[in-house]
Amino acid sequence: MKLTDLDCKNAKPRDKKYKLFDGNGLYLEVRPTGGRYFRWRYRFADKDKDLTIGTYPRVTLAKARRAVVTAQDTLAEGIDPAAKKQVDKLTMKLMANTTFEGIAKEWLQKMRTRWVPTHHDRIERRLERDIFPFMGNRPIADISTPEVLAVLQKIEARGALETAKRAKQNCSQVFCYAVETGRADKDPTALFSTAALSQPEKRNHAAITDAAGIAGLIRSIRSYEGTPVTRAALQLAPLVMLRPGELRQAEWVEFDFNGGVETHGKPVWRIPAERMKLPKEEKQHSEHHLIPLSKQAVKILADLQKLTGTGKYVFPSPRTSTRPMSDNGVLSALRRMGYGKDEMTGHGFRAMARTAIEEQLHIDAKYVELQLAHAVKDSNGRAYNRTKFIKERIDMMQRWADYLDVLADGKDNVTPIRNTAA
Repeated sequence: MKLTDLDCKNAKPRDKKYKLFDGNGLYLEVRPTGGRYFRWRYRFADKDKDLTIGTYPRVTLAKARRAVVTAQDTLAEGIDPAAKKQVDKLTMKLMANTTFEGIAKEWLQKMRTRWVPTHHDRIERRLERDIFPFMGNRPIADISTPEVLAVLQKIEARGALETAKRAKQNCSQVFCYAVETGRADKDPTALFSTAALSQPEKRNHAAITDAAGIAGLIRSIRSYEGTPVTRAALQLAPLVMLRPGELRQAEWVEFDFNGGVETHGKPVWRIPAERMKLPKEEKQHSEHHLIPLSKQAVKILADLQKLTGTGKYVFPSPRTSTRPMSDNGVLSALRRMGYGKDEMTGHGFRAMARTAIEEQLHIDAKYVELQLAHAVKDSNGRAYNRTKFIKERIDMMQRWADYLDVLADGKDNVTPIRNTAA
């Protein structure tokens, strides 16, 4: 017998939930808490399933029956009604969020797990500072190319050409995401000509590459009187050839001082690929970037482990051990040592190593590039496996550390013997 509206109204809660059936698969579920829910039982892909229609009395009996007819039509088309309801719900949620700022924040949230935290936070700050105040509240579908250009030219006007370029890239990513989710028809920045924005002058990171200059730098680092953590980061920076962000986020669990089969028993630092600035395809196929550790690097780490080894980070922040040292830790130390921005930077240790290893140690450039985590391809255009030349890289990293010792000991004019095996 079919239900009546009075049956639904008079349904009282019991110790356990129970069902009142209307027929055609529709029933009213009554819970001990007093909640009453219309549901529809059906089969899809040879499985019994239930579709929640709504709560009574907000959804009346008549409305629940009409919902069942609609769901049956959906089922007849070979579509799971419950799955369709979830998609429709998500679509409505997406379509309710149509402003540039709202969609940008949604995009940032989705990208959070794909980027390192510092990269995510940098883009978020850039949008909050330079974009949201001017077009954040605008419906994204209504934003025109001239409107975006006007906002970016405000950034240019203060001389921040590189920031304007990166902000344009971030805006484009937000617009493309909006197009993909059905909330915009186009990316207005795609119509920019090469004359739309001024091109920032391409500058390399300042680096010391001559033997005498390297010798002076290593001596200055060894006599640095700052905190032990910063001094250790400075000492390790030239020995591992990493970007400052990759170095400062080092975690103790990443270090294997005993080595393994892949490193022929030599100490190694395995950095998760997602934390490295690697080409996208390499991140997908590589779990770690390997840093062979010279004897000098192991000594620095062993001394530091006595101080910070009980925590997560090798180089913790002086304020809290739950975060690594700041982005500017090594850079600020270089400035305190008297090295100006046109002389040396945190990134400069990479250029220093690349130049000196090739020119002074005469080691094959591909080993250096692989160690720097740059894309290196063979004669057939295929990317080298990053463990292919690990023996050569182990030898290179030890010879490089030994060479720095030679320079720091005052033998600036030493010309290393060529390694014919390299």
